[in-house]
Amino acid sequence: MDHREEKSDIEIEGMVKGADFDRRGSGFSDDMEFTALAREPLLFKSRSNRTSQIAIVGANSCPIESLDYEIVENDLFKQDWRSRKKTEIYQYIFLKWTLALLIGLGTGLVGFFNNLAVENIAGLKLLLTNNLMLEDKYFQAFASYAGCNMALAIAAAALCAYIAPAAAGSGIPEVKAYLNGVDAHSILAPSTLFVKIFGSIFGVAAGFVVGKEGPMVHTGACIASLLGQGGSRRYHLTWRWLRHFKNDRDRRDLITCGAAAGVAAAFRAPVGGVLFALEEAASWWRSALLWRTFFTTAVVAMVLRTLIQICRTGKCGLFGQGGLIMFDVNSANPTYGAPDLLAIVFLGIVGGVLGSFYNYLVGMVLRSYSIINEKGPRFKILLVITVSLLTSCCSYGLPWLSQCIPCPANLEDQCPTVGRSGNYKNFQCPPNHYNDLASLFLNTNDDAIRNLLNSRTSTEFHLSTLFVFFTAIYCLGIITYGIAIPSGLFIPVILAGSSYGRLIGTLLVPVSDLDVGRFALLGAASFLGGTMRMTVSLCIILLELTNDLLLLPLVMLVLLISKTVADCFNNGVYDQIVRMKGLPYLEAHAEPYMSNLVASDVVSGPLVTFSGVEKVGNILHALRKTGHNGFPVIDEPPSTDAPELCGLVLRSHLLVLLKGKKFSKQKMMTGSEIMRRFKAHDFAKAGSGKGPKLEDLDIKEEEMEMYVDLHPITNTSPYTVVETMSLAKAAVLFRGLGLRHLCVVPKKAGRPPIEL
Repeated sequence: MDHREEKSDIEIEGMVKGADFDRRGSGFSDDMEFTALAREPLLFKSRSNRTSQIAIVGANSCPIESLDYEIVENDLFKQDWRSRKKTEIYQYIFLKWTLALLIGLGTGLVGFFNNLAVENIAGLKLLLTNNLMLEDKYFQAFASYAGCNMALAIAAAALCAYIAPAAAGSGIPEVKAYLNGVDAHSILAPSTLFVKIFGSIFGVAAGFVVGKEGPMVHTGACIASLLGQGGSRRYHLTWRWLRHFKNDRDRRDLITCGAAAGVAAAFRAPVGGVLFALEEAASWWRSALLWRTFFTTAVVAMVLRTLIQICRTGKCGLFGQGGLIMFDVNSANPTYGAPDLLAIVFLGIVGGVLGSFYNYLVGMVLRSYSIINEKGPRFKILLVITVSLLTSCCSYGLPWLSQCIPCPANLEDQCPTVGRSGNYKNFQCPPNHYNDLASLFLNTNDDAIRNLLNSRTSTEFHLSTLFVFFTAIYCLGIITYGIAIPSGLFIPVILAGSSYGRLIGTLLVPVSDLDVGRFALLGAASFLGGTMRMTVSLCIILLELTNDLLLLPLVMLVLLISKTVADCFNNGVYDQIVRMKGLPYLEAHAEPYMSNLVASDVVSGPLVTFSGVEKVGNILHALRKTGHNGFPVIDEPPSTDAPELCGLVLRSHLLVLLKGKKFSKQKMMTGSEIMRRFKAHDFAKAGSGKGPKLEDLDIKEEEMEMYVDLHPITNTSPYTVVETMSLAKAAVLFRGLGLRHLCVVPKKAGRPPIEL
């Protein structure tokens, strides 16, 4: 057997907890791939992966490529860096910060526009409903309310179903997978950005129990990706000075900044956005990226603050001080004793149990919806209409079960609220009375949270009202996530958590020093910890939202307890959805069984390699017969004393080289001619996967027998490990460095340079 067939390489593509090893067609057939496989596809094994929220499938057939975050140190790359002048290096650094600034500006403007549109559209809808009810036209009020909701829901669903299916859902699982090294189709495309913005506006304004926070993270990532592409060659809108950013490594950094900016724009929490990117989204981090991410979120905060100040002059319609949620819980110093700490421990346990059960039910619903959604766009829209009608019936019908409450005395606000959004909804009540359940249901989600976190009086909401609202929001949040609209989970979880937190606080008023508003905040924190499984970032986001730093110890305690309890049952909701959608994901830790294996135990073959100077026909044959992304290059005698590993050459680089047709009739090194013919930016990654394809090559029959020198495009310093390294150590190394390929080399001399 030829020695080429005995060599092996190792490629670790991604791994999830409890996953099995499997060979996928997107890497070396002879590689070790830690592929993120769900144990079974959720419904049918014949399904293929799609990036849509509603495409809940297994990973065995997912056609997803990994990203090349590793710097390819070939001769062209080295020549490019050596030829750069100091001014070009400074320009590159300046452009990094400029792009961070543009990402912050763009995300801030989109976040403000999103909230401005939602507040005005939803405000007009609610005012119309309220005015009809004041005239005792209850049926017309319901018809108007449900009709507006349905029209907005259909608009959001049509955008997702027909234009960009990848825009449905939160988007956080997709961004998280991308930053882990997964290049899923169209998740960051311009069409996805467009649908994400307008679909989120329509979906939230339609009264669904969804938030715009997850979609804002996805939106920020899409804006960063669009800027990082440096324009479009297809439409002749590319900029030469951005060519240095046409690689996965720099795009990853920009998208990390975009994800952080999305959180900052959604919550007005710049520090929380940085910590969210660090804790939940990014798999790879460094100090320079921390500074740029912090700068990006600071820009977002300044943009939002400037625009909100303008709106307070009354120039933004019904926006006013609403939207871009900022909840001032209480300005008084909180005091708490032993009974309060016991209550907080109880809140944490309840939040952990409810959060884990919430995640379980979300998974069940997603499995059920996938059966409907796979039937086509019309069924997706029909499902959205059904959920919209159910939501409208609950929001309008349940307040009829509530009793009218006399308006509190000495209020600064108008009671009941007329002509605008507010805390006290009249609904069907007589003058000077309000319906507390309508004040929660017939309001924007932001205003409903403000009402729950309000500490002015502990009797503002009945216990029965809080229980009914919690039950309805808990159930509606579960059945809404998974339909074909952009939908975030933060707001439904905050709504449900703050309602049961206020319920417990109301019961404990006689014995507690904490007010009901703070109990509502701690309840929201406990439910967020039970579902999201984040701690540090959630803690800072909640503190920035509420402007109540004195609650820091209690928020930390309740988050730690709820996360610990929930981890006993299942994974966080985003980790769960990543796995369900079949997105390969490599965990930060190794599985226990990996300590009993070594790297050579999991490599597979036969390996496909090339000589340093290879025949064109052999390269074309390998590209056609395999889907491998990279191939080892072996220098052989007489050019070397013994076979040795020269490096690794990427598939995309081979396509560019073959398209240039710098061939020779003799098997000889022609690297100098190739270096003159090509520049490093010729091999840069094209935006949105528009690079050369195999079918685009026009290789004539006589050229098949010619040779091409691969040395100039070969990465001469690939990461390698010895075959005796433990699998656990190799996996941690692979993930920590953000690699796509890892070569396994023999430990003993006298064997092939890469061992099977």
